[in-house]
Amino acid sequence: MNAPPQPWPTGLSEQCEPLVRRVLAPNPSPYTYTGTQTYIVGAGAEVAVIDPGPAGTGVEGHADTEGAGHVEAILAAVGTARITAILCTHTHRDHSPASRALKAATGAPIVGCAALALDDDGPRADAAFDPDYAPDRVLADGERVCGPDWTIAAVATPGHTSNHLCYSLVESGALFTGDHIMAWSTSVVSPPDGDMSAYMASLQKLYDREDRIYYPAHGPAVEKPRQLVRGMLGHRRQREAQILRLLGEGPQTIPAMVAVMYKGLDPRLTGAAGRSVLAHLLDLQNQQRVRVESETWNLGA
Repeated sequence: MNAPPQPWPTGLSEQCEPLVRRVLAPNPSPYTYTGTQTYIVGAGAEVAVIDPGPAGTGVEGHADTEGAGHVEAILAAVGTARITAILCTHTHRDHSPASRALKAATGAPIVGCAALALDDDGPRADAAFDPDYAPDRVLADGERVCGPDWTIAAVATPGHTSNHLCYSLVESGALFTGDHIMAWSTSVVSPPDGDMSAYMASLQKLYDREDRIYYPAHGPAVEKPRQLVRGMLGHRRQREAQILRLLGEGPQTIPAMVAVMYKGLDPRLTGAAGRSVLAHLLDLQNQQRVRVESETWNLGA
Protein backbone atom coordinates (compact mmCIF):
# COMPACT_ATOMS: atom_id res chain seq x y z
CA MET A 1 0.00 0.00 0.00
CA ASN A 2 1.32 3.39 -0.98
CA ALA A 3 1.32 6.65 0.97
CA PRO A 4 -1.29 9.10 -0.37
CA PRO A 5 -0.10 12.12 -2.32
CA GLN A 6 -0.49 15.67 -1.06
CA PRO A 7 -2.55 17.79 -1.28
CA TRP A 8 -5.95 16.16 -1.50
CA PRO A 9 -8.56 18.04 -3.59
CA THR A 10 -11.29 17.43 -1.00
CA GLY A 11 -14.78 18.61 -1.90
CA LEU A 12 -13.99 19.72 -5.45
CA SER A 13 -15.85 18.48 -8.52
CA GLU A 14 -13.37 16.97 -10.99
CA GLN A 15 -14.39 16.05 -14.52
CA CYS A 16 -13.20 12.53 -15.39
CA GLU A 17 -14.93 12.22 -18.78
CA PRO A 18 -18.07 13.77 -20.33
CA LEU A 19 -20.52 11.73 -18.24
CA VAL A 20 -18.44 11.31 -15.07
CA ARG A 21 -17.38 13.68 -12.29
CA ARG A 22 -15.91 12.83 -8.90
CA VAL A 23 -15.88 14.49 -5.48
CA LEU A 24 -13.36 13.40 -2.85
CA ALA A 25 -14.51 12.93 0.75
CA PRO A 26 -12.33 14.29 3.61
CA ASN A 27 -11.46 10.84 5.01
CA PRO A 28 -7.87 9.91 4.10
CA SER A 29 -6.50 6.95 6.07
CA PRO A 30 -4.24 3.91 5.63
CA TYR A 31 -7.29 2.04 4.31
CA THR A 32 -8.89 4.77 2.17
CA TYR A 33 -5.74 6.35 0.63
CA THR A 34 -6.68 9.96 -0.21
CA GLY A 35 -10.30 9.31 0.81
CA THR A 36 -13.51 7.95 -0.68
CA GLN A 37 -14.25 9.14 -4.20
CA THR A 38 -17.93 9.79 -4.92
CA TYR A 39 -18.85 9.67 -8.60
CA ILE A 40 -21.60 11.69 -10.28
CA VAL A 41 -22.83 10.11 -13.52
CA GLY A 42 -24.71 12.11 -16.13
CA ALA A 43 -24.36 15.47 -17.84
CA GLY A 44 -28.01 16.44 -18.14
CA ALA A 45 -31.01 17.16 -15.94
CA GLU A 46 -30.85 13.81 -14.12
CA VAL A 47 -27.78 12.23 -12.54
CA ALA A 48 -26.80 9.23 -10.41
CA VAL A 49 -24.41 9.27 -7.46
CA ILE A 50 -22.14 6.28 -6.81
CA ASP A 51 -20.66 5.68 -3.33
CA PRO A 52 -21.87 8.77 -1.46
CA GLY A 53 -19.24 8.10 1.22
CA PRO A 54 -19.07 8.73 4.98
CA ALA A 55 -21.30 11.19 6.81
CA GLY A 56 -20.91 13.42 9.84
CA THR A 57 -17.85 14.18 11.91
CA GLY A 58 -16.66 10.61 12.11
CA VAL A 59 -16.01 8.08 14.84
CA GLU A 60 -13.15 9.02 17.17
CA GLY A 61 -9.97 7.29 16.08
CA HIS A 62 -11.38 6.23 12.71
CA ALA A 63 -10.38 8.67 9.97
CA ASP A 64 -12.27 6.67 7.37
CA THR A 65 -15.60 7.80 8.90
CA GLU A 66 -14.93 11.54 8.51
CA GLY A 67 -17.52 13.00 6.14
CA ALA A 68 -18.24 16.49 7.41
CA GLY A 69 -19.31 18.70 4.50
CA HIS A 70 -19.19 15.90 1.93
CA VAL A 71 -22.92 15.74 1.21
CA GLU A 72 -22.93 19.50 0.73
CA ALA A 73 -20.01 19.15 -1.71
CA ILE A 74 -21.91 16.50 -3.68
CA LEU A 75 -24.99 18.72 -3.87
CA ALA A 76 -22.89 21.68 -5.01
CA ALA A 77 -21.31 19.55 -7.73
CA VAL A 78 -24.73 18.32 -8.89
CA GLY A 79 -26.06 21.87 -9.07
CA THR A 80 -29.52 22.17 -10.64
CA ALA A 81 -29.61 18.57 -11.85
CA ARG A 82 -31.85 16.09 -10.08
CA ILE A 83 -30.35 13.02 -8.42
CA THR A 84 -32.50 10.05 -9.45
CA ALA A 85 -30.42 7.22 -7.96
CA ILE A 86 -27.95 6.86 -5.08
CA LEU A 87 -25.88 3.73 -5.64
CA CYS A 88 -23.55 2.02 -3.15
CA THR A 89 -20.94 -0.58 -4.12
CA HIS A 90 -20.97 -2.06 -0.61
CA THR A 91 -21.70 -1.14 2.98
CA HIS A 92 -18.40 -0.34 4.62
CA ARG A 93 -18.70 2.84 6.65
CA ASP A 94 -16.57 4.88 4.25
CA HIS A 95 -18.98 4.20 1.36
CA SER A 96 -22.65 4.14 2.29
CA PRO A 97 -23.54 6.24 5.39
CA ALA A 98 -23.97 9.50 3.41
CA SER A 99 -26.65 7.78 1.31
CA ARG A 100 -29.21 8.60 4.00
CA ALA A 101 -28.37 12.29 4.24
CA LEU A 102 -28.31 12.55 0.47
CA LYS A 103 -31.70 10.85 0.21
CA ALA A 104 -33.12 13.17 2.87
CA ALA A 105 -31.87 16.21 0.92
CA THR A 106 -33.04 15.08 -2.51
CA GLY A 107 -35.67 12.36 -2.18
CA ALA A 108 -33.61 10.11 -4.45
CA PRO A 109 -33.89 6.35 -3.84
CA ILE A 110 -30.97 4.31 -2.52
CA VAL A 111 -30.33 1.43 -4.91
CA GLY A 112 -27.61 -1.11 -5.50
CA CYS A 113 -26.02 -3.51 -3.03
CA ALA A 114 -28.01 -5.41 -0.44
CA ALA A 115 -27.92 -4.62 3.26
CA LEU A 116 -25.62 -6.84 5.29
CA ALA A 117 -26.12 -8.25 8.77
CA LEU A 118 -22.89 -9.76 10.05
CA ASP A 119 -21.73 -11.27 13.31
CA ASP A 120 -17.97 -10.94 13.08
CA ASP A 121 -15.56 -13.60 14.34
CA GLY A 122 -12.88 -11.29 15.63
CA PRO A 123 -11.27 -7.85 15.44
CA ARG A 124 -11.38 -6.25 12.01
CA ALA A 125 -8.63 -4.23 10.37
CA ASP A 126 -10.61 -2.92 7.41
CA ALA A 127 -13.47 -0.41 7.64
CA ALA A 128 -16.42 -1.61 9.70
CA PHE A 129 -19.84 -2.11 8.17
CA ASP A 130 -22.62 0.48 8.06
CA PRO A 131 -25.41 -1.12 10.14
CA ASP A 132 -28.05 1.47 9.17
CA TYR A 133 -27.81 1.13 5.39
CA ALA A 134 -31.32 0.59 4.00
CA PRO A 135 -31.67 0.31 0.20
CA ASP A 136 -34.97 1.07 -1.52
CA ARG A 137 -34.05 -1.35 -4.30
CA VAL A 138 -31.43 -4.08 -4.47
CA LEU A 139 -29.85 -4.67 -7.88
CA ALA A 140 -29.10 -8.17 -9.12
CA ASP A 141 -26.21 -8.90 -11.46
CA GLY A 142 -26.95 -7.24 -14.80
CA GLU A 143 -29.86 -5.09 -13.61
CA ARG A 144 -29.87 -1.52 -14.87
CA VAL A 145 -30.66 2.01 -13.70
CA CYS A 146 -31.15 4.59 -16.45
CA GLY A 147 -31.16 8.34 -16.97
CA PRO A 148 -31.63 10.49 -20.06
CA ASP A 149 -27.99 10.17 -21.16
CA TRP A 150 -26.65 7.28 -19.05
CA THR A 151 -27.22 3.62 -18.32
CA ILE A 152 -25.69 1.95 -15.27
CA ALA A 153 -25.56 -1.85 -15.06
CA ALA A 154 -24.78 -3.76 -11.85
CA VAL A 155 -21.88 -6.23 -11.95
CA ALA A 156 -21.88 -8.58 -8.96
CA THR A 157 -18.35 -8.89 -7.53
CA PRO A 158 -18.45 -10.59 -4.11
CA GLY A 159 -15.19 -11.18 -2.28
CA HIS A 160 -14.08 -7.97 -0.55
CA THR A 161 -17.57 -8.17 0.94
CA SER A 162 -20.35 -10.59 0.09
CA ASN A 163 -22.61 -7.74 -1.11
CA HIS A 164 -20.08 -5.91 -3.30
CA LEU A 165 -21.24 -4.59 -6.68
CA CYS A 166 -19.35 -2.81 -9.43
CA TYR A 167 -21.23 -0.57 -11.85
CA SER A 168 -20.78 -0.38 -15.60
CA LEU A 169 -21.48 2.87 -17.48
CA VAL A 170 -22.79 1.36 -20.70
CA GLU A 171 -22.37 4.49 -22.83
CA SER A 172 -18.64 4.95 -22.20
CA GLY A 173 -17.25 1.54 -21.23
CA ALA A 174 -16.25 2.75 -17.76
CA LEU A 175 -16.54 0.51 -14.71
CA PHE A 176 -16.87 1.85 -11.15
CA THR A 177 -15.03 -0.77 -9.12
CA GLY A 178 -15.58 0.35 -5.52
CA ASP A 179 -13.05 -1.49 -3.34
CA HIS A 180 -12.88 -4.60 -5.52
CA ILE A 181 -10.05 -3.27 -7.69
CA MET A 182 -7.80 -0.29 -6.91
CA ALA A 183 -4.52 0.77 -8.50
CA TRP A 184 -2.86 1.93 -5.26
CA SER A 185 -3.41 -1.24 -3.21
CA THR A 186 -4.83 -4.72 -3.22
CA SER A 187 -8.24 -5.06 -1.60
CA VAL A 188 -8.52 -6.34 1.98
CA VAL A 189 -10.40 -9.65 2.08
CA SER A 190 -11.47 -10.11 5.68
CA PRO A 191 -13.40 -13.22 6.83
CA PRO A 192 -16.05 -14.13 7.68
CA ASP A 193 -17.80 -11.90 5.15
CA GLY A 194 -14.75 -11.46 2.92
CA ASP A 195 -14.15 -14.61 0.89
CA MET A 196 -10.96 -15.29 -1.07
CA SER A 197 -12.51 -17.86 -3.41
CA ALA A 198 -15.32 -15.45 -4.30
CA TYR A 199 -12.82 -12.60 -4.67
CA MET A 200 -10.67 -14.56 -7.13
CA ALA A 201 -13.76 -15.55 -9.13
CA SER A 202 -14.83 -11.90 -9.26
CA LEU A 203 -11.37 -10.85 -10.47
CA GLN A 204 -11.61 -13.43 -13.24
CA LYS A 205 -15.09 -12.17 -14.10
CA LEU A 206 -13.76 -8.65 -14.65
CA TYR A 207 -10.73 -9.94 -16.55
CA ASP A 208 -13.13 -11.59 -18.99
CA ARG A 209 -14.94 -8.29 -19.61
CA GLU A 210 -13.82 -5.53 -21.98
CA ASP A 211 -14.23 -2.39 -19.88
CA ARG A 212 -12.28 0.62 -21.14
CA ILE A 213 -11.34 2.20 -17.80
CA TYR A 214 -11.87 1.58 -14.08
CA TYR A 215 -12.88 4.26 -11.58
CA PRO A 216 -12.18 2.86 -8.09
CA ALA A 217 -13.51 4.36 -4.88
CA HIS A 218 -9.95 5.09 -3.73
CA GLY A 219 -6.96 6.16 -5.79
CA PRO A 220 -6.41 6.95 -9.47
CA ALA A 221 -8.33 5.67 -12.46
CA VAL A 222 -7.07 2.46 -14.05
CA GLU A 223 -6.42 2.98 -17.76
CA LYS A 224 -5.22 -0.56 -18.49
CA PRO A 225 -7.81 -2.64 -16.64
CA ARG A 226 -7.08 -6.15 -17.90
CA GLN A 227 -3.34 -5.70 -17.34
CA LEU A 228 -3.95 -4.70 -13.71
CA VAL A 229 -6.42 -7.54 -13.10
CA ARG A 230 -4.00 -10.08 -14.58
CA GLY A 231 -1.35 -8.82 -12.17
CA MET A 232 -3.73 -8.99 -9.23
CA LEU A 233 -4.68 -12.58 -10.02
CA GLY A 234 -0.98 -13.46 -10.21
CA HIS A 235 -0.26 -11.63 -6.94
CA ARG A 236 -2.93 -13.59 -5.08
CA ARG A 237 -1.67 -16.89 -6.49
CA GLN A 238 1.85 -15.95 -5.37
CA ARG A 239 0.55 -15.25 -1.85
CA GLU A 240 -1.12 -18.67 -1.80
CA ALA A 241 2.10 -20.34 -2.97
CA GLN A 242 4.06 -18.42 -0.33
CA ILE A 243 1.74 -19.67 2.41
CA LEU A 244 2.10 -23.26 1.23
CA ARG A 245 5.90 -22.92 1.18
CA LEU A 246 5.92 -21.60 4.74
CA LEU A 247 3.68 -24.44 5.91
CA GLY A 248 5.98 -26.85 4.14
CA GLU A 249 8.71 -25.68 6.53
CA GLY A 250 6.54 -26.54 9.54
CA PRO A 251 3.44 -25.41 11.50
CA GLN A 252 2.77 -21.66 11.40
CA THR A 253 0.64 -19.06 13.13
CA ILE A 254 -0.84 -16.18 11.15
CA PRO A 255 1.27 -13.48 12.91
CA ALA A 256 4.44 -15.45 12.10
CA MET A 257 3.43 -15.76 8.46
CA VAL A 258 2.59 -12.04 8.22
CA ALA A 259 6.03 -11.15 9.59
CA VAL A 260 7.69 -13.12 6.79
CA MET A 261 5.28 -12.30 3.97
CA TYR A 262 4.89 -8.56 4.52
CA LYS A 263 8.33 -7.23 5.35
CA GLY A 264 8.41 -3.44 5.69
CA LEU A 265 4.63 -3.18 6.04
CA ASP A 266 3.18 -0.10 7.78
CA PRO A 267 2.46 -1.41 11.32
CA ARG A 268 -1.04 0.07 11.09
CA LEU A 269 -1.80 -2.43 8.31
CA THR A 270 -0.57 -5.57 10.08
CA GLY A 271 -4.09 -6.51 11.09
CA ALA A 272 -5.36 -6.16 7.52
CA ALA A 273 -2.53 -8.36 6.24
CA GLY A 274 -3.43 -10.99 8.82
CA ARG A 275 -7.05 -10.98 7.70
CA SER A 276 -6.04 -11.54 4.08
CA VAL A 277 -3.71 -14.40 5.11
CA LEU A 278 -6.62 -15.90 7.02
CA ALA A 279 -8.80 -15.58 3.91
CA HIS A 280 -6.20 -17.49 1.88
CA LEU A 281 -5.92 -20.15 4.59
CA LEU A 282 -9.68 -20.66 4.76
CA ASP A 283 -9.78 -21.03 0.98
CA LEU A 284 -6.99 -23.62 1.14
CA GLN A 285 -8.77 -25.36 4.02
CA ASN A 286 -11.91 -25.64 1.89
CA GLN A 287 -9.70 -27.31 -0.74
CA GLN A 288 -8.44 -29.68 2.00
CA ARG A 289 -4.86 -28.53 1.44
CA VAL A 290 -4.31 -27.16 4.96
CA ARG A 291 -5.68 -27.74 8.45
CA VAL A 292 -5.71 -25.78 11.69
CA GLU A 293 -5.32 -26.78 15.35
CA SER A 294 -5.47 -24.16 18.11
CA GLU A 295 -4.65 -21.29 15.71
CA THR A 296 -1.65 -23.13 14.30
CA TRP A 297 -1.82 -24.04 10.63
CA ASN A 298 -0.34 -27.13 8.96
CA LEU A 299 -0.31 -28.73 5.54
CA GLY A 300 -2.90 -31.42 4.86
CA ALA A 301 -6.62 -31.80 5.53
